[in-house]
Formats: sequence, structure tokens, C-alpha cells
Amino acid sequence: MIAAIIPAFNEARTIGEVLCVLKRCPVVNQIIVVSDGSSDSTVQVALQYDGVEVIELLENRGKGGAIKAGLDHARAEILLFLDADLIGLTEKHVTDLLDPVINERCPMTVGLFEKGRVATDIAQKITPFLSGQRALRRELLESISDLDLSRFGMEVALHRYVEEMNIPVKIVNLADLSHVMKEEKLGFWKGIAARGKMYWEIIKYAAKANPHPK
Repeated sequence: MIAAIIPAFNEARTIGEVLCVLKRCPVVNQIIVVSDGSSDSTVQVALQYDGVEVIELLENRGKGGAIKAGLDHARAEILLFLDADLIGLTEKHVTDLLDPVINERCPMTVGLFEKGRVATDIAQKITPFLSGQRALRRELLESISDLDLSRFGMEVALHRYVEEMNIPVKIVNLADLSHVMKEEKLGFWKGIAARGKMYWEIIKYAAKANPHPK
């Protein structure tokens, strides 16, 4: 069984496109949207899609907290994570992320934008381990004991864990895929501030003592 978990904070404009694609993927058995304290119509948009489970967090917990909430409701051993603000997502992107995990070639894949938009392509080339597009076996995520505290450091926590344990990870190039940048969502200065806050949280988490398995 495969569950898709989509953390979303004020993504009403784009989440519908992501859900449309997932609904067309027969291999995905459960779709969970976690609205992380959204103040727009993210919840209402997600509820328009039959079969999609919506978790509404009234207060923002950060990405790690939202994913933990989704994980608590997921019934699958294979998990797919996608950002809610993707532009150009296709069924092939979903299949390419899932296939290596389904066929047990590796326990986790990480998707990188390719030939989407220059700004987002470059950002992921610089910090590929921060990608929100990935598929993995459930036990990997459950090995991160402080997931609900890591906020945007969730990807960093996973990256460090698989490196420490020498767990193979496959990089999957996602052609013609991109996402809405913070500067586009919030305006230039607010977007820069939000991006700075995100990186600061990542740096703080990365500077902590290495997380250990439970």
C-alpha cells in the first residue's frame, strides 16, 4: 500500500493540480493533505476531491510537524511526499519516484527539478537533500525520533540518517517540474524573510547533535 502525504500552508492556488494528478495514479492508495495552519481556502479546495483525507492543523507546526500528523494517519508502508505548490506535476513524475522503492531497488528516492525554471533548478542543485519530493519506506521516517521538532529540518534529518547508516538513495530527475517560490507567494521582501527563516531553522537543526534511531 502507498500513501501520499502533502503538507500545505496556504496553497489553495496550486494544491488542486497536485491532487488531480495523484487521483489519476492507481498505485497510490491513500492521499492525505495536511493543512498546516492555513488561513486561505486550502482545506476547502482539498475537500472537493473525493477520497482525499484532509487533516486541518489549527496552528502552524512547520513541515516536520505537518508530516508527523500525516504519518500518524497513513496506513501504508511506502510513503510519497510532494509539495503542495508544484507546477507541472505529471503521473510519470509520481511513477518515477515510486518505482525504485516499490521494486526494492532502494529504500528512498529524492526528486530534483530539471528543466523547469532556472531559479528552482539551481536551488535544488545546490541543496538536493532539501527536496520535498521523495518516496521512502515508512521505517526510515519513523527512525527520526525528533521529527515533530525538526520543522523545516525534516529533510536534513533524513539526509543525515541515511548517510550515517549508509542507506542507498536514488536521485530522480523530474523533468519540466517546478514550484511557486516564496517571493512569488508573499512578495519580494516577505518572501526573502520567509526564505531566511526557513534556512535558519535548517541551520539550527543541522547544528544539533546527530539524531539517533529510537
